[in-house]
Amino acid sequence: MNVHWTKTAQDHLAGINNYIAQNSPEYARHMVDRLTRRSEQIASFPQSGRIVPEYRFEQIREVIEGPYRIIYHIKADQIDVLAVVHGARNILNNQ
Repeated sequence: MNVHWTKTAQDHLAGINNYIAQNSPEYARHMVDRLTRRSEQIASFPQSGRIVPEYRFEQIREVIEGPYRIIYHIKADQIDVLAVVHGARNILNNQ
């Protein structure tokens, strides 16, 4: 199945990269690569992620990579990556 990274998710990746790059540009590239490579797992096994507990909707799932949650929506024709957020962040209160 095709995986589409939404503008929001792309912005999250850029923010993660910029934040980590302040201390280590090499590690920033490595982390962004790890996060984007998870698309392969999502594409091959869309149901492999757990249902996002905050939403409890079967088609909204997440996989964990390091300290980050990759949240995606399974649709009939593609998978949309909605967000990449740090696990400590409260996604319902946007904190």
